[in-house]
Amino acid sequence: MVWHTDQRSVILDVSQGGGAMSASEQSQTRTRMFARVLGPYMTIVPTTIAVRGSYMHELFTEFKANPMWPWLYGAILLMGGIFIIAFHQHWRGLAAVVVSAVGWFFFIRGLLLLTVPGAYDAAGNAIYSAGATAAIWVLFIFLACVGLYLTYVGWKPESASGS
Repeated sequence: MVWHTDQRSVILDVSQGGGAMSASEQSQTRTRMFARVLGPYMTIVPTTIAVRGSYMHELFTEFKANPMWPWLYGAILLMGGIFIIAFHQHWRGLAAVVVSAVGWFFFIRGLLLLTVPGAYDAAGNAIYSAGATAAIWVLFIFLACVGLYLTYVGWKPESASGS
């Protein structure tokens, strides 16, 4: 059950005896829910890219060869970014900052893929031609660690006080 007032909503949490959740508790709960989804995603995808790095160059080549792929991927990223931005407007605490930043990153990346896919291709070509594959590998391992952190935040048992 949700009641809306001018800038806040109050959620009646019937599982905890019917007490209303504060705005801070709602923010923490929302961050945990996004972390439950983004954490495993950000762990699995970058780890796969890091492990299969040699295959990624082939995928990138095929990705830019067909204009449908950048458009489709851009549209999906844009929608995901808008969704996170719309439903997670919290920047307090490391996990909340990471979730919100990921939303903005998805939004910007999706918008760029839709509007200037050639620039995206040029950036990818520059990275590969510069031989920066080791730096890419390190970046994706870092992103996987961020994903592990979000997974932990999202799935760790709540404390006895419910916060």
